[in-house]
Amino acid sequence: MFETLIAMKPTKRRVFYSFHYKPDAWRASTVRNIGVVEGNQPATDNDWEKVKSGKGTAIKQWISQQMKGRSCTVVLVGTHTAGRRWIDYEIIESWNKGMGIVGIYVHGIADNAGQTTSKGKNPFKKSRLSSIAKCYDPKGKNSKEKYNWITKHLSDVIEEAISVRRQY
Repeated sequence: MFETLIAMKPTKRRVFYSFHYKPDAWRASTVRNIGVVEGNQPATDNDWEKVKSGKGTAIKQWISQQMKGRSCTVVLVGTHTAGRRWIDYEIIESWNKGMGIVGIYVHGIADNAGQTTSKGKNPFKKSRLSSIAKCYDPKGKNSKEKYNWITKHLSDVIEEAISVRRQY
């Protein structure tokens, strides 16, 4: 009986999280720690500085390693996420690797100081993905309500993004 229940339990999806590191690392950590999906391990400040010092090739290799075995990229959209060189690169690489792609605005999630920020632009807007990849703005009047929306819907939006990607 117990073995049957384990077999029926869906496995967590493995996803790659894309976000603007400095301003949104806390918000990204908050979303990753929800625990409904298995996300990539974030780089520490020291690790990221080491990767960045290797320039473009090292960054591309690091991104490629982080994407291995992932089925979807979740772009956590903050105030200044759209149009950033490496965010755009991660979106293109995700698509080229056949991964689902979805955006979730995180401007309403409080950071470690309890502060929220203004809503950023949709990172898919100026690409051919604008009609394919959805970008969700969590409902709620405050950080807790927006967090609860993400907790409730994260698995579903990931599954939807994977399903949409399979159509192309």
